[in-house]
Amino acid sequence: MFKTDINIREAKLSDLDLLRKFEQEVIMYERPFAPNLKNDPIQYYDLEKLIHDKDSYLLVATLNDDIIGTGYSVIETSEPFKKPGKYAYLGFMFVKPQHRGKGVNGKIIDALIDINKANGITEVQLDVYAENQSALKAYKKKGFTEDLLKMRLNTEQ
Repeated sequence: MFKTDINIREAKLSDLDLLRKFEQEVIMYERPFAPNLKNDPIQYYDLEKLIHDKDSYLLVATLNDDIIGTGYSVIETSEPFKKPGKYAYLGFMFVKPQHRGKGVNGKIIDALIDINKANGITEVQLDVYAENQSALKAYKKKGFTEDLLKMRLNTEQ
C-alpha cells in the first residue's frame, strides 16, 4: 500500500515562480487538445489574483515541503436562468508527472470542495478537453458528470 505525507495548503506569493512553471506545463500538456491556442508565450491564470482574491482559493499539495500539485476554485455567479445562484469553478489542476496516480489531484479537489461547502457553495464545475481521457477518468472517479458539450468549427481553411 502506498503511504504518503501529502499536505494541502493555500498558495503563497513565495510559490509564484514554481506555480508559473506548472502553468506552462499545463499549457504544454493541453496544446494537442487545443489547436486554437496562440503561440507561446501565453498564460492561462492570474496567479497573484488567485492568491489574493477573497472568492478564490489557490491550493498546493506538498510532499516533504516540495510543491507537487496545485488547483484552484473561484466562486462564480450562475446565469440568471440557472440554479444555484453561485458555484465554484475549479481550474489549474496539475500534479507533477512523477506523483500522478497517487491521489494528489483527488486530495486537492476534496480540499477545494470542503472549503466551498463551508462557504455555502453546493455546485462545483470544471472544464476538461473531451479528448483528455486521463483527466475525464480522474474527474468521473471523484463524482463529476458530463454536462454541456462545447463544439467548435474553424472556417479559415
